[in-house]
Amino acid sequence: MEMIVIIWFLIFTKLLLFWLWLWQLKEYRLDRFQAHFESQGLRKIISSFWRLKYPKFTKKIILIFLSCLATEILLIFYFSLPWVVFLTILFGPLLILFFQIPTFIWQRNIIKRATQKRAEFGNLLVIGITGSYGKTSVKEFLTTILSSKFKVLSTPAHQNTDIAIAQLILRKLSQDIEIFIVEMAAYKKGEITSPCQIISPKIGIVTGVNEQHLSTFRTMENLLSAEGGKELAESLPEDGMIFLNAKNKYCQELYQKTKIKKFLYGENAPLLMENLEGAKLVAKELGISDEEIERVCQKIKNKLPGIEIKKGINEITIIDATYSANPDGVISHLEYLRIWPGKKVIVMPCLIELGKASKKIHKEIGRKIGEVCDLCIITSRERFQEIGEGAREKGMKGKNILFTDRPKEIFEKIKTFCRSAVESPARSIDDVVLLESRVPHQLISLLVIGDQYV
Repeated sequence: MEMIVIIWFLIFTKLLLFWLWLWQLKEYRLDRFQAHFESQGLRKIISSFWRLKYPKFTKKIILIFLSCLATEILLIFYFSLPWVVFLTILFGPLLILFFQIPTFIWQRNIIKRATQKRAEFGNLLVIGITGSYGKTSVKEFLTTILSSKFKVLSTPAHQNTDIAIAQLILRKLSQDIEIFIVEMAAYKKGEITSPCQIISPKIGIVTGVNEQHLSTFRTMENLLSAEGGKELAESLPEDGMIFLNAKNKYCQELYQKTKIKKFLYGENAPLLMENLEGAKLVAKELGISDEEIERVCQKIKNKLPGIEIKKGINEITIIDATYSANPDGVISHLEYLRIWPGKKVIVMPCLIELGKASKKIHKEIGRKIGEVCDLCIITSRERFQEIGEGAREKGMKGKNILFTDRPKEIFEKIKTFCRSAVESPARSIDDVVLLESRVPHQLISLLVIGDQYV
């Protein structure tokens, strides 16, 4: 009996680590957690239990982990084993959710203090940035350009929620800061209004809108209200300004409805560079000369937003676009891949949180893959069928449309498909592999040669 208890305790610990990993991945949000269940299906989630998944161990995670372990020990002593079996599966996510109650109270206090502190900085110029994609690129470009003339504070990577913004204000906002650049993300209606009430922006930038996160917004109307920029526009004062991506139809619609001073940017920008054009236009309106803007841009002109070009095995060029993924970003990266010579390979998972638009979007991505790529490897199964259908419509052979989530298997397939010039003397140009969205880190380490960049 003791051996059974020990074995079950180890199983519980493994399951608990899985639940902690999943909740942390979904930012402890019930709406994202629910969307994950809807898109993945119960069978796949249950099968994922047995994979080794563990969270990043923060103070919060450690507290929850120890509390759950202590509770499990009590359950083993006071209940029969069958009850523990049931509670192990149910108990983990419920206890993690329970811990959000004190977290919520703590967050409200932090936000209140940050709002009060922000109000003390009457001369601070705040620039708010939102959209379904491109937010981080615009923020980084704009921070680089404006820092040539002003003292600038901007939100760090992945810190785009109201609580993260509030904590940054309390930690780092000081009297010498002239411009505060704030990236804001949302998963439901009202979640752009909330940080805007904290920061009181005077300038707004909407970088582009698509169906990303539609499953958490539930309707396109809700999405357009938040990520679509409506809430940001309504939060700006009468003497404020808003900048919108001219290449995006939803931004053009908001432009027509907005009454304050407004600008469209990027209409004639080269591929993937409309984000830089937007940053340059904002900088110009804030008094930085064209000469100074171009001087600063010399430092970043070869940096494509969300992309790193790396050297890979067998003289392969690796396009690393694993930072994040959304439908427009994937299409843009495939268009960029098109201009490279040699064989073209894409490795990517299916996109998440697209709601009812998921099937249509993945089929469109499949068509673009069929136009551009010679080999397609999909690392998750949810919309593999739709991607395959789209790719075959454009002439890609079925044998070159593969599903596998095993890094070593993917590596061997690419290694065979993209043979080196030494192995294949007739080959005179490098082949290219596009790594899109969250592909396994083990695959990146297998494909990329150290930290060598092209």
